[in-house]
Amino acid sequence: MSATAVLLTVIAYFAAMMVVSWLSGRGNDNAGFFTGARKSKWWVVAFAMIGSTMSGVTYVSVPGMVGVSGFGYLQMCLGFFVGYLVIAFVLTPIYFRLNLVSIYGYLDQRFGVSSYKTGAWFFFISKMLGASVRLFLVCLTLQLLVFDPFGLPFWLNVVVSMLIVLAYTFRGGVKSVISGDTLKTFCMIVSVVLCIVFIARDLGLDGSGILSTIGDSGLSRVFWFDDVNHPQFFWKQFLGGLFTVIAMTGLDQDLMQRTLACKNVRDSQKNLVVSVIMQIAVIAMFLSLGVLLSVFAAHNGISATGDKLFPAVATSGLLPPVVGVLFIIGLVSCAYSAGGSALTSLTTSFTIDIIGTANKSDEQVTSVRKKVHIAMTVLMGVTIVVFNLLNNTSAIDAVYKLASYTYGPLLGLFAFGILTRWKVRDRWVPLVAFLAPLLCLMLQLNSERWFGGYKFSYELLLLNAGFTFIGLCLIRRRA
Repeated sequence: MSATAVLLTVIAYFAAMMVVSWLSGRGNDNAGFFTGARKSKWWVVAFAMIGSTMSGVTYVSVPGMVGVSGFGYLQMCLGFFVGYLVIAFVLTPIYFRLNLVSIYGYLDQRFGVSSYKTGAWFFFISKMLGASVRLFLVCLTLQLLVFDPFGLPFWLNVVVSMLIVLAYTFRGGVKSVISGDTLKTFCMIVSVVLCIVFIARDLGLDGSGILSTIGDSGLSRVFWFDDVNHPQFFWKQFLGGLFTVIAMTGLDQDLMQRTLACKNVRDSQKNLVVSVIMQIAVIAMFLSLGVLLSVFAAHNGISATGDKLFPAVATSGLLPPVVGVLFIIGLVSCAYSAGGSALTSLTTSFTIDIIGTANKSDEQVTSVRKKVHIAMTVLMGVTIVVFNLLNNTSAIDAVYKLASYTYGPLLGLFAFGILTRWKVRDRWVPLVAFLAPLLCLMLQLNSERWFGGYKFSYELLLLNAGFTFIGLCLIRRRA
């Protein structure tokens, strides 16, 4: 696939995205930017959330990880399902009852201002790093397909990408994000389905042939119960999925901002339950695509693996040109929508939680919000460039490792607030939230030596939250 064709595809999608943003952002005010004025239909949000939880990392890395872990990712998906039930029936009613715009306002009402600021800052770090990792992967792909052939540097790639994301979200906020996620979900599903169809046709497979090829490939193993030290051990993956989704969705302003845009708590609950069921079905399609990509690559002498497998096959020229176009559309739709969503949530949290909107007029809040939005864009671009210099691991694994350290204190804070009635010495909360990840890092670096070869996986998030919970118990105020 030529660099010109890729560029034209990106421009076409960007034009469609801007039309969607303009239509959804007309007459928007601060309430529309932050919460969509709580007028969004639940089934629209449910469909949009399929795309909102799946970034360019998911699009490229999930098919690529099949060669190493088979269908083991579905073990985490089972945890995702249970986690969504917790979000729907435990966290969401709290957020609606307190009428929160930023979910970290709960920490202010429950513990005090230091806890509130701690939660907001941990979200800021988590989302900035996570969103940068996701956008980095897409920028890297565009660099190989577009910018390198034209002799353009990586930093220009990042600047162009961030300007697109800024233009997309600057006025519409969460209303533009939901509309963009709807377009993204549609493009992503169509892209994956048609890629499966074209690859299967090239391999001479019909529907039953696809299923038998997946079953006979040796890459369709789902469950690992035999070795507790293995990173794919079922309970590690299940509990990791459960608590990861509670932390990265239920305690994440980015994703909960969509849910809080629903009309009421009942609609939000329907949105969450329906959405997670559809998400698991879509992930199963990604994994099936991963098997077909591996088989196709083996038949055609393509040596790429991991994150490079899907791009290499789609743009190899061995399949109809439409496959390359579909890949670019799916990747770009994931990238810019996820980036816009992250920018909107970062702007919301930083404006409301860290700067504060008390005693400010609506015009003053609008001015602050716009300046923060631009500042977040610049900071995210710089972070992507830095990550490009440091990256040495699978992108999806990097995202979840970052989450284990940064979302753990958030999970511990909310769990302590919901499960106990105790108050804490609020000024000591930042110290507890800082020490818990350090203890986890110490354990992870020495786990094989201290625990007979045991390797921590995504359950590190739960351990981090546990240390935070224990620390809060130690600083609780006596009655």
